[in-house]
Amino acid sequence: MIPNNDDLTVDFEIQEQPSKTYKMNFDDETIVKTTDDIEAIKQAVYKILNTERYHYVIYSWNYGIELADLFGMPLPYVYPELKRRITEALTWDDRITDVTDFSFTHKRGEVSATFTVHSLAGDFEAEKAVKIT
Repeated sequence: MIPNNDDLTVDFEIQEQPSKTYKMNFDDETIVKTTDDIEAIKQAVYKILNTERYHYVIYSWNYGIELADLFGMPLPYVYPELKRRITEALTWDDRITDVTDFSFTHKRGEVSATFTVHSLAGDFEAEKAVKIT
């Protein structure tokens, strides 16, 4: 005989956890207080884009960005690859929905990418520079 489960209902709510975290002073990389919402996401973007993926045992292989192998590569390869890698690295964070509006500049062996990060807390501009020579 198969039991009847019609009377069993489970009521629950999915609650999002706050993104509250310690706030880092970017100039000297010290902890100054706590932050939440868009400031926490900006800090996460900074940390993700400044952590080389697969390099540190403490981080998951899904955390960080691969930039080391772009050194010495030609510009026509670096621009689209940098766009793809930045987008991939940042969208692993559930709070970030998309990365758009990329623009690139090249000066003295360094490529700078400026882009817009779309997150659940709002949109903001971010930048990442990569040495290629």
